[in-house]
Amino acid sequence: MVYITGDMHGEIARFEDKALARLKRNDFLIVCGDFGFIWEGGKNEEKTLKFLGKQRYTILFVDGTHENFDLLYRYPVGSWNGGKVHRIDKNLYHLCRGQVFEIDGKSFFTMGGGESADTDLRQKRGSKWWEQELPTIDEMQEGVDNLYKRNLTVDYLITHEPPSKVKTFLTPGAGFNPVNAFLDELAQEVTYKHWFFGSLHIDKGLSSAHTSVFNRIVNVDSCLSRNPRTEKMHSAGNI
Repeated sequence: MVYITGDMHGEIARFEDKALARLKRNDFLIVCGDFGFIWEGGKNEEKTLKFLGKQRYTILFVDGTHENFDLLYRYPVGSWNGGKVHRIDKNLYHLCRGQVFEIDGKSFFTMGGGESADTDLRQKRGSKWWEQELPTIDEMQEGVDNLYKRNLTVDYLITHEPPSKVKTFLTPGAGFNPVNAFLDELAQEVTYKHWFFGSLHIDKGLSSAHTSVFNRIVNVDSCLSRNPRTEKMHSAGNI
């Protein structure tokens, strides 16, 4: 089975959740960005990554806005279940942007990245910040191309950011970035069953097709049992 959760920010205590203790060898846990366990480098971090890679279930994550992209992108790009990944350890993978993966008989489109709300403050203080947090035009175009190969139809969308309409509903007055605009186009054109995102740090089911995840661990099948219809948003425009 496939399970979804939200931003971890390198908090190893998140893996003490009793829900994870029930996961089996053929199960998968997908983190919707800000995984955060690749941050400082060094032996202690390496030990933590090896510990995560030795779990009996497979851990997958899209990137968020608080990742050390210099370290993350040092891992070689490979292919896994139909899409591009960085393999961090045995059962630990970063799902690259704009890919479609076949996992447990279901299709998942992935688009990590976003724009930090505190970018200026982090730069002024000399804190860690990477311009790679924002997806490039090429990455978004690759996502479009991969979706067209599947006739703009996938089972699930896994992103860090939500589309702007959802973001406005949950956090009125929040600023928008190019990723939100790109995701707005996906919402208008792509047929999908459910969309999961993590950047807002809220656990909330919003509709028959949208779930914001943070601390909760959600079984994707349970979302479909509560919300069985397939969502299709129409628009006169194109992606």
